[in-house]
Amino acid sequence: MRVFLVDDHAVFRSGVRAELSRENDMDVVGEAGSVAEAVAGIGSAKPDVVLLDVHMPDGGGVAVLQGIDDRRDGPGSSGNGPVCLALSVSDAAEDVIAVIRAGARGYVTKTISGSELAEGIRRVAGGDAVFGPRLAGFVLDSFTGRSPAPEPPLDPELDSLTPRELEVLRLLARGYTYREIAESLFISVKTVETHASNVLRKTQQSNRNALTRWAHRRRID
Repeated sequence: MRVFLVDDHAVFRSGVRAELSRENDMDVVGEAGSVAEAVAGIGSAKPDVVLLDVHMPDGGGVAVLQGIDDRRDGPGSSGNGPVCLALSVSDAAEDVIAVIRAGARGYVTKTISGSELAEGIRRVAGGDAVFGPRLAGFVLDSFTGRSPAPEPPLDPELDSLTPRELEVLRLLARGYTYREIAESLFISVKTVETHASNVLRKTQQSNRNALTRWAHRRRID
């Protein structure tokens, strides 16, 4: 099974590659850290499954999916293409729904174990859709016509956070330690501390407890 990795953090890609190297039926045939690199690399490597990060510069996972579709429908194409499994730290409903509507076959979070990820790859390659129970509920609600939740009011402090800072904020709000966040995101503890400091400054919170309460009021968890 030919697998292509798309994530803008090289350390995370290395970790996933190491996990999948233990699987006898999988071969990582390429990786990319940007939308343009991903679309070109996928077109060249012709993988069976793409593991796709959601939050990246230049449009993220949705832009990659659109680029794959454009190539699939373009002149000289066979019309076939890989199936995509979104792999993200975010479990927000809007992120899940956006990439599924764009064409991803499943969505799992980066807290997944290596063996669970490998099984998810096998399942999407075999035609199944793969979601955690909570994520599946988001998709069902979206496609069965249930009324979406009202859009939240503008929040300048929240909007000032970068995608990575928001990822760190979500994990902080769940009670993760800096070391656990570093292991989950495949970054250093020092980098987590820097992101956490930026989040405190941008949200104007004095300490982690205040930040957690601030995040919970906004249903960031």
